[in-house]
Amino acid sequence: MPLQKLQLRPGINKESTTLANQGTWFEMDKARFRSGYPEKIGGWVTDTGTSNATLAPPTGSFWGVCRSLFNWITLSSYNLLGLGTNLKFYIQSDTGGTFYDVTPIRSTTAAGDVTFAATNGSTTLTVTDNGHGAQAGDFVTYSGAIALSTQTYTADIATDTIIFTTALANGTTLELFTTTSAPAGLSTGITYFVVNSNTPAASCKLSLTSGGVAIDITTVGVGTQTFALTTGITATVLNKEYQVATVTSNNVYTITSTVAANALDVGNGGAFTVGAYQITTGSDIYTQSVGWGAGGWGGIISGVATTAVSGGTLSAVNTTVTVTSTTGFTAAGNILIDSETISYTGVTGTTFTGCTRGVNGVGSGAATTHTNGTAVVQSTTFTGWGSPAPSGVGLGIQLRLWSQANFGQDLIFNPRGGGLYYWDVNANPNIFDRGTLLTAGDTPDICNFVLVSDASRFVICFGVNGYGSAIQNPMLVRWSDQEDYTQWTPAITNQAGSFTLSDGSTIITAKQARQEILVWTDSALYSMQYLGPPYVWGFQVLAGNLSIISPNATATVNNVTYWMGVDKFYVYSGRVETLYCSLREYIFNDINLSQSFQFFANTNEGFNEIWWFYCSAGSTTVDRYVIYNHLEKIWYYGDLARTAWLDSPLRSSPMATGYNGQLIYHESGVDDGTTNPPTAITSFCQSADFNIGDGNNYAFGYRIVPDITFNGSTVNNPSVTLTLRPRQNPGSNYGSSATPTVASTQNYQSTRSYEVQQFTEIVYVRFRGRQIAFKISSNTLGTQWQLGVPLLDIKPDGRR
Repeated sequence: MPLQKLQLRPGINKESTTLANQGTWFEMDKARFRSGYPEKIGGWVTDTGTSNATLAPPTGSFWGVCRSLFNWITLSSYNLLGLGTNLKFYIQSDTGGTFYDVTPIRSTTAAGDVTFAATNGSTTLTVTDNGHGAQAGDFVTYSGAIALSTQTYTADIATDTIIFTTALANGTTLELFTTTSAPAGLSTGITYFVVNSNTPAASCKLSLTSGGVAIDITTVGVGTQTFALTTGITATVLNKEYQVATVTSNNVYTITSTVAANALDVGNGGAFTVGAYQITTGSDIYTQSVGWGAGGWGGIISGVATTAVSGGTLSAVNTTVTVTSTTGFTAAGNILIDSETISYTGVTGTTFTGCTRGVNGVGSGAATTHTNGTAVVQSTTFTGWGSPAPSGVGLGIQLRLWSQANFGQDLIFNPRGGGLYYWDVNANPNIFDRGTLLTAGDTPDICNFVLVSDASRFVICFGVNGYGSAIQNPMLVRWSDQEDYTQWTPAITNQAGSFTLSDGSTIITAKQARQEILVWTDSALYSMQYLGPPYVWGFQVLAGNLSIISPNATATVNNVTYWMGVDKFYVYSGRVETLYCSLREYIFNDINLSQSFQFFANTNEGFNEIWWFYCSAGSTTVDRYVIYNHLEKIWYYGDLARTAWLDSPLRSSPMATGYNGQLIYHESGVDDGTTNPPTAITSFCQSADFNIGDGNNYAFGYRIVPDITFNGSTVNNPSVTLTLRPRQNPGSNYGSSATPTVASTQNYQSTRSYEVQQFTEIVYVRFRGRQIAFKISSNTLGTQWQLGVPLLDIKPDGRR
């Protein structure tokens, strides 16, 4: 037989059996097709930037799992990148620049509202702040605090006299000595003592030991000096950012200090301590509570809206309950205060009206009063006091997702289900202020997604509360006045307005396209177009009876939009169509739809690719990707853990983020640069089975002429492994003989692998079979490869 070309169709096809797909490729990881031929994908490196926060992240450059990346340039040509994680929001200035923490502040206390308590030898500090509103994992920054130690003393160097303003505890040791002499006498349990010695030197050292902690203070000069302790919980230790460790009650929580307290740390931080609480953190994955404890006792907590009782105590017979805000609560329903269920029939801005106590057997008309600071939680109608919540029913906690868009050189951003925030770029890029909550002009209090229309400059919010209402309507679209993000109240003098969509139950996401904005609900796709006054924006249903799997699962290339549904892919190019996918069964038969909001898409335009990242069925984190090459109209896939992706022309290569708090640049180098030192990327591509000849006879292969280029490799002797996997019939295992055993002195059926270098001309092989699969792989540092058209020398070898 003549030399047989191993020239296969590009793309991966797993929609049928491996033999039915002969002539194409069947498996792949960390490889792609370029101009029809498989090659290893590019490597990646991490950004070198670090956080400006005093509380350094445990790993990487930022806290939390990033779900949103947005890149823009200011009028002063600063290249900015917004990163939204489940814990914080950051802005980075230029590649390798600092990650500035601009997370908005939720509330700031008055001076003295925050106090601390420490335990000797422990790093756990108990913080008291009535009605703090924090949850475990939230961040708070303290200022104005003083050291927890109340021990101070005065030393008169000239007379060797030390006078203590408070008595020392028994067991305390004090030493006074010059820098050149031995320590003076020791004494315990005193209020002062005098050491009679020679004239002291100008530089003296005081050493105090208490509770096993050595405290040293050095002073220069002769005369009276006043000292405070410099170890234990000092002002420097307190006045910085902390993450809430545990929440004990509405008034008490704990933090973890960077140093352990000593026996003298008995103060409370003083009367000037201020606590600045950042907005509440979110979850990094979707979680669902079930069974006992899933909601209130015998019922279900239906929302996260929580507020604090204000205005004194709540009378046991009052028919109204006054709170700080009713934002987010339904017009009528039940609230949970401590363990008491109370029904209400109406709400105002700060009051629940028509209250009835003793609901479902909880409490009574003479119930205990609730004090200022008690939490009020929205809850559904309870299923019965003393009955467990139904199995599988509970409070689903969605993960934290951000949407963001630039308004000129400034940034508007929104945590899904939260408020609208604005970040004003500073003239000095090294001074970054925190984002601020927009409240003027009837700005929406609750929003699921925000964008800024490119040409007409409206800020548009999707899934918001209505005018004068605290209740979110997930199908409501509202927009600000043109060129004014602070004016949302419709008037004859502006273009602010709203529109409620009808096809679906909730708006999932929206995307700016050419001359229109595409809006996806959970069952339809809308086109939103600017009409001008008086209607401002018009809406048209483009297609119904479709799906979208997550808010970040869309990508637009060359005015064509692609997205991932719950069971297939779609494309919109003027009309909506199903996008053929040769990996559909592979993807949607092994996928974790409960974590679908983690899924995301973006482009890699240097290679004409759209990447979708998703969770496999056995994973609660993103571990796989699938690629559609829109130029060659082929699919391929692999395994990779990423949390966000952005291919921006403003930076040199596509950006992604991982689970270790790192910003990663892809298509940079040929190795995995997220480790130190870099590690090799394991890459391979394997063909489907193809018949040798017509498949009727066995064939014997004995040599292969490789055709491989190693352009881009960074080592002197790059190599790949070629693997030949013969088998007798489609039902046979690769590399093994079927029954009856083929009589042979050698096991030609065994899988054989051969190392091929840049100048390898011929590889002598030995295999026997009716079908064969071909594989190319690499797992060595510095190797980059692309396969051409290798030639296989095969001879007929009988039917048995």
